[in-house]
Amino acid sequence: MEPESRKEPMDSLTSILVPIHREGHRFVIIFAAVTVVLFLIWYPLGWVGVFLTLWCLYFFRDPDRVTPKREGLVISPADGVVNMITEASPPPELGLGDMRRTRVSIFMNVFNCHVNRSPMAGKVVRVAYRPGQFLNASLDKASEDNERNSLVIERADGQQIVVVQVAGLVARRIVCDVAEGKALEAGERYGIIRFGSRLDVYLPEGAIPLVAVGQTAISGETVLADSISVEPHHI
Repeated sequence: MEPESRKEPMDSLTSILVPIHREGHRFVIIFAAVTVVLFLIWYPLGWVGVFLTLWCLYFFRDPDRVTPKREGLVISPADGVVNMITEASPPPELGLGDMRRTRVSIFMNVFNCHVNRSPMAGKVVRVAYRPGQFLNASLDKASEDNERNSLVIERADGQQIVVVQVAGLVARRIVCDVAEGKALEAGERYGIIRFGSRLDVYLPEGAIPLVAVGQTAISGETVLADSISVEPHHI
């Protein structure tokens, strides 16, 4: 058996040396090319380029995650901080009406992993993109005014969840890799936003939030809510 003293450094190295999302490949190449030019212009300036290239690699990291599989759980679709839990109507372009649902908002800063994952297993029954502004994603009105891409995911029993990618102040591209009719597993990758943004999750009716404002969420792993528990809950 490998000694614990050797396993810990290896675990740390493995957590850093992870694959990067394909959206990041060209950015890493661009940053690396600029770094070479900066070294040619002025050697100390090149080290700034090295730092930015390493940050770019870190930003587009795409680590594997271990997703809880119990039926009824709603899993975080993003890394970041839960900055809001409130009651709100889903985006109107989805055609779901004005009935208010519990919305959990997760804010991603430029150091979070930005790969987005499905909050539960089911079929994508609606995809709707809406252009908009690029306000600070931590603001409440960003959910209404900012550029966004929304999914409705439906389980076999008909229960639905809405997950919305919201662009942020410096985010200028939302990538959604799924179309209507696609079957997703809980925790399965479905898109990415660059560079700093927010994910809104509109919980199914009766779902019990299990996170608090200010809590750090991990995409594909943190349980946001339980949609089948009968325990009383408070927001």
